[in-house]
Amino acid sequence: MTLNVFDFFKDNPKYNKLIGNDYMFVEYKCPIDVEQFKLWTDIPFITYVISGKKDWTSVNKTYPLHSGDALFLRKGVYNTKQYFEEDYCTIVFFITEDFIRKFISSNENLIKKPSISNENSQVFPIDVTDSLNTLFLSVFNYFNMGGDIPKELVEIKFNELLFNIALNPLNKDLVTYFHSLKNIDKANMYEVMIKHFHNDLQLDEFARLSGRSLSSFKRDFKALFNETPGKWLAEKRLEYAKTLLQNPKLNINDICYESGFKNTSHFNKSFKQKYGAPPYQFRKSMN
Repeated sequence: MTLNVFDFFKDNPKYNKLIGNDYMFVEYKCPIDVEQFKLWTDIPFITYVISGKKDWTSVNKTYPLHSGDALFLRKGVYNTKQYFEEDYCTIVFFITEDFIRKFISSNENLIKKPSISNENSQVFPIDVTDSLNTLFLSVFNYFNMGGDIPKELVEIKFNELLFNIALNPLNKDLVTYFHSLKNIDKANMYEVMIKHFHNDLQLDEFARLSGRSLSSFKRDFKALFNETPGKWLAEKRLEYAKTLLQNPKLNINDICYESGFKNTSHFNKSFKQKYGAPPYQFRKSMN
């Protein structure tokens, strides 16, 4: 099962958090016994490390994070790996695309779109200046104040956070991505599906990743791929599994779950129906 990290934090009372209409701060201390974890989010977020170390992996690229580092992560699926030398503590800032869109549209005279940059990354490392570091820590201190924090103050802090990031030329790729949201109210469905078809997500979760209701998702999917989502996913996952069988380092269980199947019995049956032999026999015939 792949966890929706936004829903997990929002619905779990044990985590310190400040919630607004289009944003949420969360203080997160990772359990020491959780080394590797898979999660997905339909709300972009920034993670800033107070202490400890963690690796974030997306689309076969890994980003190591240490104390004082920060990342912006778009909607998508991520694998994490934690190290046990030091307790991991982070602040997570969930920011909806609507909030970012309004922020950029309201401040276009101050925040210009960079002329040369790369907006297509899934993950954007953030350059943490002294002023941004101070801002992160000031937010962390709110969690220790007790009592209710006015939502107006929380929103001011979110805007201040985005200003600090956007006015730093070293964050130009992220700023370009922010600007790209101005004219987009739905994610590119083709991009979402090609990036994430091999992840164990439900149709309603794919719909949320694409910014659509389930009914709109099914309708748009059929128009784009000329196939139902369920059938397309099954075919795509089997084709991907067939490719993974060429890697002798992966066992059948690894390939099953890497391809998005929930269990090996269903995987073996589906694979045999398509290719005429179960995965382990098919692999032997390839040699």
